[in-house]
Amino acid sequence: MGRDMRIKALQELFPPSLIEERVRGMAAEINALYAGKPLVMICVLKGAFMFFSDLVKHIRVGAELDFVRLASYGESERSSGTVRFLKDTEIPLQGKDVLVVEDIIDTGLSMEYLQRNLQSRGVKSLRIAALIDKVERREKAVNVEFSCFTVSGGFIVGYGLDYAERFRELPAVYTLEFEE
Repeated sequence: MGRDMRIKALQELFPPSLIEERVRGMAAEINALYAGKPLVMICVLKGAFMFFSDLVKHIRVGAELDFVRLASYGESERSSGTVRFLKDTEIPLQGKDVLVVEDIIDTGLSMEYLQRNLQSRGVKSLRIAALIDKVERREKAVNVEFSCFTVSGGFIVGYGLDYAERFRELPAVYTLEFEE
């Protein structure tokens, strides 16, 4: 109950119709880039699951699908600074084109960790697709090749993104406002 008292409001940032439009556009770019090439798409759990599912519905290159799970936030609105690898891929990645699909790239700490890990496996290429890119908060050099939205601030929830495991089910993306 203590956490609930801190939440002031949710403000819609991106409605479902705009998310769908941007996801379809991203899928078209990915299809063009990987046409005729085998691709492995890796979903970063838990936050990217809705975005990944919607994106995959529009991918036409016969991609293999896999999942990883990293943790760096816990029940806080800020990254803990420590990344934990909770689930690894099952598909061998050596010599393959890999597209990591993430919900939000913020400080870049988790994605830089994941990139180093995947590159050490001898991937042919490694690119990142993110629903939301928060470039101004970047602490680690991470290049996001595909992004649906760029935001400058706020804590974002909905469409798979959470605060303390809440709000993932919302069909839109919201800014979560906290009490002072």
